[in-house]
Amino acid sequence: MMVIPFVWMVSTSLRPQSTAFTYPPQLIPTEITFASYELLFTRVPFGRYFINTLVVTVFTVLGQLVITSLAAYGFARLKFMGRDLLFVLYLATMMIPYQVTLIPLFLIVFGLGWINTYQGLIIPGISSVFGIFLLRQSFLGVPSDYQDAARIDGANEFTIYWRIFLPLNGPALATLAVFAFMGTWTDLLWPLLVARTPEMRTLELGLAYFNASATAFRQTNWPLVMAAAVVVMLPVLVIYFFAQRYFIQGIALSGVKS
Repeated sequence: MMVIPFVWMVSTSLRPQSTAFTYPPQLIPTEITFASYELLFTRVPFGRYFINTLVVTVFTVLGQLVITSLAAYGFARLKFMGRDLLFVLYLATMMIPYQVTLIPLFLIVFGLGWINTYQGLIIPGISSVFGIFLLRQSFLGVPSDYQDAARIDGANEFTIYWRIFLPLNGPALATLAVFAFMGTWTDLLWPLLVARTPEMRTLELGLAYFNASATAFRQTNWPLVMAAAVVVMLPVLVIYFFAQRYFIQGIALSGVKS
């Protein structure tokens, strides 16, 4: 049942506009055309939206992997005063709804002059409380013997983190990458606040404006709208399909480690 809406969306995107709502409904169109996809990338700047989304997503995912893994290593393996209390307080911020932080975050980005820039779209998303929790739980499962042996060999903390903990926690890192990718690629609210010009819009934002403008003029080209939705959703489905093994394995490992 969950697949039927997606199949219907793809089917509608391949129909001519005149047969978008034929009765009785047909799951497989009798006439297949790619005109909507051609129109999408020639008359609508969806190519620019795709590049913007790709840039923002790639750098956000990389930033999350670096920042959260470093913080998780500190909370899991470094000993300092107030470590556990600080982790609990940091974890408590997950109780704060995302919408509550939007205005303060927007004011900070505005004060830095990052409105309508890649920095404004990327930097606020590179920290993840859930990511730190996930990786910390995974790092705690690495035997301390590896860490002690590396220190005896003269390795510093960064070398231990880079050469031991990251390779041994690939599934958890892949899980975080999938979550970060899906969250960034499908994000609408934050780009709506920061991206002020069409040149900086992401796919989700472009799709929202595109659908709204078509509805306002009462000339909705539903095959074109469905083609845009397919372009937005397809990368997420592809990434999840190829990464689901690491996704499931990472969730299982992080759940059983103490």
